[in-house]
Amino acid sequence: MRRSSFLWNNIPRGYWCALVAFVLPVNVLLAGGGNPHSKAKNAEKAAFAEVVTNLYEQIDLKEMGLSKKAFEYALKGYYYLLDHHWLNKTNIISICDLSQSSRNRRLYVLDLEQRKVLVNTFVAHGRNSGKEFARTFSNNPSSHKTSLGFYVTEGTYCGDNGLSLRIRGMERGINDKANGRNIVVHGSRYVGPDYLEMNQVTGRSYGCPAVPADESESIIDTIKEGSCLFIYHPTKKYIAKSKILNS
Repeated sequence: MRRSSFLWNNIPRGYWCALVAFVLPVNVLLAGGGNPHSKAKNAEKAAFAEVVTNLYEQIDLKEMGLSKKAFEYALKGYYYLLDHHWLNKTNIISICDLSQSSRNRRLYVLDLEQRKVLVNTFVAHGRNSGKEFARTFSNNPSSHKTSLGFYVTEGTYCGDNGLSLRIRGMERGINDKANGRNIVVHGSRYVGPDYLEMNQVTGRSYGCPAVPADESESIIDTIKEGSCLFIYHPTKKYIAKSKILNS
């Protein structure tokens, strides 16, 4: 796993406990006691919230339409994957914000080390997940629905849609059937501004996060081989079920 200066400036979530445990005893004495475990958890949450706010503002994500809650969840999962050593490309995180209309540029590829947006473009959801807005989601084969949650990108291949990127679902019962369903990142002519000039909404996939054909190779090259991909929607069922978000 490649370390970057970003990791030193923004400590992964799993390391906050050790840091707080080192500092806390003095603070507890100064404060006159209290529950050390509770204080540690509160300090960890406060530290994480500060990292979220700082990055959200520095990257100017509100101006680009990404909700702070989507970014908070994405960063929490990113730190979880990082702590488990499941990421090789540690500076890149991709967020598909499916709370937005498919007419919006709702895919964000971020470089956390450089604190900037590398890509902001259109992305499709599954044809049975909804029309303009995605509303329902599934992990089931042949559902033609999007599966929410956290993925780690893998290698590429050339298929019916040209260059495509395999993604591994990291959440059991939520998106872990992605490989069996052939859920991949690929380019498509039904995604992008040219298609929207002639149609009211972006075209829909069989569940793949399809991107504009003329941008697909660049996007895939940027995020392939071990980066974090998060497909977000504020559905309560997913948020309650995700072990990553509730870790």
